[in-house]
Amino acid sequence: MTASLDGEIRDGRHYMQIRVYYEDTDFSGVVYHANYLCFMERGRTNHLRLMGAEQRTLFAEAEQETRGFAFVVRSMHLDFLKPARMDDLLDIVTWPIAVKGASITVAQEVRRGDDVLVRAEVRVACISEGRAQPIPHALRVLMKADVV
Repeated sequence: MTASLDGEIRDGRHYMQIRVYYEDTDFSGVVYHANYLCFMERGRTNHLRLMGAEQRTLFAEAEQETRGFAFVVRSMHLDFLKPARMDDLLDIVTWPIAVKGASITVAQEVRRGDDVLVRAEVRVACISEGRAQPIPHALRVLMKADVV
């Protein structure tokens, strides 16, 4: 694993390491369930960044193509398998599984070594003025190029 703050892409998957801090845990020292959502959001953001989709540039290009463009999480399915604890070093692994019309579906795992702690499938939709819109061309090209 590289020491890059944004992680790295290997074999079509994005890997990013994070350390669990006190602020991430509940009163029992276990990662609070909602904090996994933050970890995974960072993973998705850094995945796009390493694929060449710097967020500000992407949004500026998408705004030209689709006025009022925004991404929203449409659905998220999570399985909490094992707990993470303070000081654990975790890998957030992200990879695309489908790019369709107005949505992108990615799979994500939170791992500690070989143990999968959380599995997620996240569907992100592209909207404009409250309505679904096709994924901007530049992002569609990037995502399809990385689908294994």
